Amino acid sequence: MLETLTPPTVFKCLADETRARMTLLIAREGELCVCELTCALDQSQPKISRHLAQLRACGLLMDRRQGQWIYYRLHPELPEWVALMLKNIVDANQDWLNTNAARLADMCGRPQSPVACV
Repeated sequence: MLETLTPPTVFKCLADETRARMTLLIAREGELCVCELTCALDQSQPKISRHLAQLRACGLLMDRRQGQWIYYRLHPELPEWVALMLKNIVDANQDWLNTNAARLADMCGRPQSPVACV
């Protein structure tokens, strides 16, 4: 599937704001689970899952299961130009992601988080 990652394919996958934010947050954090994305984006779990499925289908993301959690990360075999583009977009658009990153940082009970909620 990664052989078909052309600029039009990538840009179509990221044309939706929710998918763009999810992808950039994952690129920024390295790996996120559905519950973290639901919190960060303030969206319903079914909507987040539907967008994640689309990003997996176009080859941008890969998932893994760990216990009850499903984690998403950038596909490790992304073409270099895609990985560099995503890194550059994240680096240049921290302000655009601030609200989502703040929600994520404030999330209680994050999987594998050393911070407990009080």
